[in-house]
Amino acid sequence: MNRPGPVSSRLPEFTWDTLDAAAALAAAHPDGPINLSMGTPVDPVPQVIRQALADASDAPGYPLTAGTRVLRDAITGWVSRVCGAGADGFGVLPTIGSKELVAWLPTLLGVGPGDVVVVPSIAYPTYEDGARLAGATTVRADSLTAVGPTSRVRLVWVNSPGNPTGRVLPATHLRKVVDWARERGAVVASDECYLPLGWDAEPVSVLAPEVCGGSYDSVLAVHSLSKRSNLAGYRAGFVAGDPALVAELLKIRKHAGMIVPAPVQAAMVAALRDERHADEQRERYRARRETLRAAFVGAGFTVEHSEAGLYLWLTRGEDCWATVDWLARRGILVAAGVFYGPGARQYVRAALTESDERIAAVAARLA
Repeated sequence: MNRPGPVSSRLPEFTWDTLDAAAALAAAHPDGPINLSMGTPVDPVPQVIRQALADASDAPGYPLTAGTRVLRDAITGWVSRVCGAGADGFGVLPTIGSKELVAWLPTLLGVGPGDVVVVPSIAYPTYEDGARLAGATTVRADSLTAVGPTSRVRLVWVNSPGNPTGRVLPATHLRKVVDWARERGAVVASDECYLPLGWDAEPVSVLAPEVCGGSYDSVLAVHSLSKRSNLAGYRAGFVAGDPALVAELLKIRKHAGMIVPAPVQAAMVAALRDERHADEQRERYRARRETLRAAFVGAGFTVEHSEAGLYLWLTRGEDCWATVDWLARRGILVAAGVFYGPGARQYVRAALTESDERIAAVAARLA
């Protein structure tokens, strides 16, 4: 009797493990390594959020998978203000960060063998990982005409501002994707974790009227507080959109115990209600971006896209691993473009998430 292989056999080597050799090389720098690879926030969690977490820490009972009423209202209000969605008509659901939802969304939507998940040609690896976990087929495409006439498409991922490229998709493009998917009975999932970080362009949500036409049918927007509020360690995210799809996700997640802890729910309320800390963090990233951009351009790199988001998308016109090695010898660790798809072999991604002191040190090492 043939037993199925382990689930992990469906997945590639964990992305960040392939950077071990470069990390060791960067660590050998006499002034220590500077890690621009993963995009992990380093600035303090705002006090207003920490206080809310502490005040809610006496939480002996089980929290609600759907989130408290106060949290659902806070998410709804934020989505209305920031995404331009109507004040009602869409569903909301807190998630344990955004990555777990991205990875499990195909499975939660019933996508499986024989189905197709469309992802951007250069994309966050977890979109494809989620399709693999569900047993579905992944198609990489930036133009829906490249997908062909197949009726097997069940889920289309869009990501604007994009990770890793920082590319911003115009509302007209997003509207075409939504219309195309609706005609085929597919769901559009929009990863909007970097939506508040527009620099040279203004990102638009899939929930905006000019994209969804005022109807949330078949559209979901995925958001995270990891970057906006430095809450990567809290695992605080949410999904908003089609109320029927959100209700279905809730039903399954209640069975599976996919629950945001009660203190984190309280912290999310504080984060979503306070824009001051988010504005301050945004300005930190703006300043770091200006320093890094000038430093990399001065060192002979070309910056492509990067008009929004938390990264610079860089090339020296060579294989990405040669660039990774060149920077590692200067004690600077970046992500290799091949992490994000075969079309990115000559690119690297550099994150803005290091302290001001270390960002200045990058500029000095590249000078």
